[in-house]
Amino acid sequence: MRSSPAMAHATGVSRSSAVPLAWAWAGLIVYASLFPFDGWRWPPGAQAWQLLRLAWPRYFIPFDIAGNLLAYAPLGGLAALAALRHGRGPWLALAGAVLLGSAMSYAMEVVQHLLPQRVPSLLDWVLNSAGTLLGALLVLAGNALGLLRRWQAARDRWLDTGNAGALALLVLWPVALLFPTPVPLGLGQVGEVLRDALSALLVDVPWAQPLADWLVPPTDPVAPLSPQAEALAVMLGLLSPCLLAFSAARPGWRRLGLALGAAALAIGATTLSTALNFGPDHALAWRTPGTLAALGVALLLALAALWLPPRLAGALALVALTGGAVLVHGAPTDPYYADSLQGWEQGRFVRFHGVAQWLGWLWPYAAMGWLLARVGRR
Repeated sequence: MRSSPAMAHATGVSRSSAVPLAWAWAGLIVYASLFPFDGWRWPPGAQAWQLLRLAWPRYFIPFDIAGNLLAYAPLGGLAALAALRHGRGPWLALAGAVLLGSAMSYAMEVVQHLLPQRVPSLLDWVLNSAGTLLGALLVLAGNALGLLRRWQAARDRWLDTGNAGALALLVLWPVALLFPTPVPLGLGQVGEVLRDALSALLVDVPWAQPLADWLVPPTDPVAPLSPQAEALAVMLGLLSPCLLAFSAARPGWRRLGLALGAAALAIGATTLSTALNFGPDHALAWRTPGTLAALGVALLLALAALWLPPRLAGALALVALTGGAVLVHGAPTDPYYADSLQGWEQGRFVRFHGVAQWLGWLWPYAAMGWLLARVGRR
């Protein structure tokens, strides 16, 4: 049964993608602020109240200034937008967003006292708070100009009600593609990370020794994926977000725009990721005949699904996500992939490392969770 406009207005909070996006951005800020989560210790001789005091830095790095200012702008904008969707007035939305961003930034700076590799700074807190204010003001300006109403009207034409989670996932998908992947569009390769983490927990645990031995990786190199398997992984990597979008959209030709938009985002994000890792001269190195053919097949399959019921599209999206995750976990880690990971973790991308890495690991499973929860609600 379709929701009436009154019901849609009454449930505006659940329909707004600003809420899950704000939570996701806050989580990524926490990760980036406390990375690498290593070496926790209480500052020698420091009293508890001294940790609450932030010092002004001696040096000023332009990149850090810009990064601290811009990193909190999306949080401020999303928090203000969520408050507006809750029915708050502009001034309350502005105050709440700035208070949230400022308090969160201050908490992160205080906690950084416990990390020897991070330096808490009063300037960082000021810049973060200013970035939050900037993002909130931009959203309020857009609301005053009627841009948010137009966005809501366009969204209601394209998507069915109650699909804020799908929209948030689709917005985060191209960001997840920026992290190096073992195959193009191959997200979700988290098995090795989980195995290493579990092995570390089982060290010196006698009763768990059989499980620890089973978790030891094989010494023989993993065979590369066959060209057919790699092409299938690429095809599922594009088809999955298309079907996820179809599960949240009404059947019809508008879905073609969603599929073409997903293809454009996939090409753009993959090209940008390759350029960041291997230089602009190699930005199109991912564009092999097999990859291009797989993208074409994915678009043809998406075209065939334009009029599928949303429930069936969601079921097929679950199948595609599962198949893609299985294939990606069978892909080996080649030297070029390992070098690109090292560049992200130790080079100039360390500030952005946690954002894209966690999204690249978890995006397929978050999409599966949303689809399963949606089926349960139905």
